[in-house]
Order: sequence, then structure tokens, then C-alpha cells
Amino acid sequence: MKVKVISVLEDNYMYLVIEESTRDAIAVDAAVPKRLLEIIRKENVVLRAVLTTHHHWDHARGNEELARLCPGLQVYGADERIGALTHKVTHDQELTFGAIRVRCLFTPCHTSGHMCYFMWEDGSPDAPALFSGDTLFVGGCGKFFEGTAEQMYTNLTHVLGALPKETKVFCGHECTVRNLKFALKVEPENETVKKKLMWAKVSWRGGDRGGCRELAGFWTSLIPWQQRDDEDLPTVPSTLQEEFLYNPFLRVTEESLQKFTGKTDPVEVLRTLRTEKDNFKKPKEQPHPQAMLAFDWGLFSPFLEKK
Repeated sequence: MKVKVISVLEDNYMYLVIEESTRDAIAVDAAVPKRLLEIIRKENVVLRAVLTTHHHWDHARGNEELARLCPGLQVYGADERIGALTHKVTHDQELTFGAIRVRCLFTPCHTSGHMCYFMWEDGSPDAPALFSGDTLFVGGCGKFFEGTAEQMYTNLTHVLGALPKETKVFCGHECTVRNLKFALKVEPENETVKKKLMWAKVSWRGGDRGGCRELAGFWTSLIPWQQRDDEDLPTVPSTLQEEFLYNPFLRVTEESLQKFTGKTDPVEVLRTLRTEKDNFKKPKEQPHPQAMLAFDWGLFSPFLEKK
């Protein structure tokens, strides 16, 4: 099972999951059909189905066009508001696409009909994958637009948190840096948060980030580096095991989280965290020292002169 990470819109991800033996494929949150079809042609695969996590336009807006362009396309989801829906799924329902198995995990809160998808291949040594939409992010969780803190606690702790710890997490948006800046405010002494935040802000030019996934002792391999935004490199996937180390919304029973929120009940800790995150303004970035030196030396002057 091969997962293609496709960056679209401002900060969204859609995914193409490929069964490598048959070259059949499943799309998750197919928001931009043109871009998806470009990848499908490049990979030489056949799109068999679309799995939609929720009805928001930036996750589901491409369904109708894809259904028109791909006759017989199956579109799965849990919410009647999802466009071109052909199969409404329920919690714990399992789907099969060739060798790929999918378990549907109902996670209402961000929207009342939000569904995550847990995928694996029987007999494969590869770790399973979780497509978490806007429920679980790297270092964060989704806003409670149509649900409650109680629901999100159940989603994160009992539904998604109970999956195998090696599960790879593929979320719906690239918001890792701002999530981790909030996590650092919550736990300023958490070394894992500091390391993950540093990793998220840099990219290894010309190298494979996958070899730098371990959270301890990998920084020497990340040189030379540059700002991640310059390269638009994804920070997905993470793993559930990692998320429990730095994601405050999965750490609601930790003493440090209870101290920050002033609450002890896990649901109340989560509720307070979400309110704090909604009102959080990330600290301003300090100017890069080399850039400031270049300004001091006048290296940018030719670009700043009025024409």
C-alpha cells in the first residue's frame, strides 16, 4: 500500500492510496480533481473510490466533478451533505478494495458526520495508516464546530487513541508548526515538543526526511537546512506513538496539562485547551540572523530601490 501526499488549496492535504499489485487506487478527501487526476495519470493507476472524511468544501468539493469524469466511481462518507455520495458508512464498518482493508471510525465533533478511515493490508509489514481528516492533526485537533469536548475526548482517547501505536497519521491540513507553538506554550519544558517543532520548521535539502523520523538524536542529519515553508514539504505522516508525546490534546491526563488548564477532569482539560488554542496567537518569528546580516551589508539594496 503506497500513500501519495498531495498538497492542495492553502494548507489542505488530499491523499491517493495505491494498491501496488493491481494499480487500483482510492482517494481521500478529493478536493481538487484536476490535481488528483494529474497524479493518477502520472502513477498510472485507476481510481476506484473516494473516501470523504466530512462535508466541508475544502475536503469534498471535488466529488461531483470526479463522479462525472469517472463513471461508476464509488463515493463513501458518513454525512448526507457530502456531494455525490453513493455509500453512506457507519462506525466500525469495514470496506475492502483489493488487498486494502478499511475500517470506518466515526468521530463526530468537528462536524456531526465526521468519519476517519483506518487502512491496512493483511500480511503487509508496513504500518497501518489513519486518515484523520479534521479530527486529529499533527500536534493538535480540529475545532468543535458541531460537537462537544466530550465527543472529542471520546474520539481522541477511545476511538483513535486505541489504534496501534505504530499507526501513521495522515491528517487533513498542514498546521503542524502553529500547533506545536501552542503545545510549547502549554508545556514549555517538554523537550519532545521542542525537537518536533524544530524538525517541522526545517527540511533536509536533497535528503529523505523519513530517515530522520526518530525524535531523539537525529538533528545532526538535518544539515544543511532551510525554512520548511520555502519548500512546502509536508510534515505528515506522524505516528500515534509520537502524538502521545507532544500533542496536548492527547495528553490531558498529564500533570503539566492539568496545571496549565487548572482542571483535573480530562474532558475539562480538553475543553479548556481548545478554548486556549482558539484564542492563541503564535509568537512572532525572530528574523533569521543571516538575513539580518545581509540587510546590514546592503545585499538587498538593489531589490529595494524604487524603479
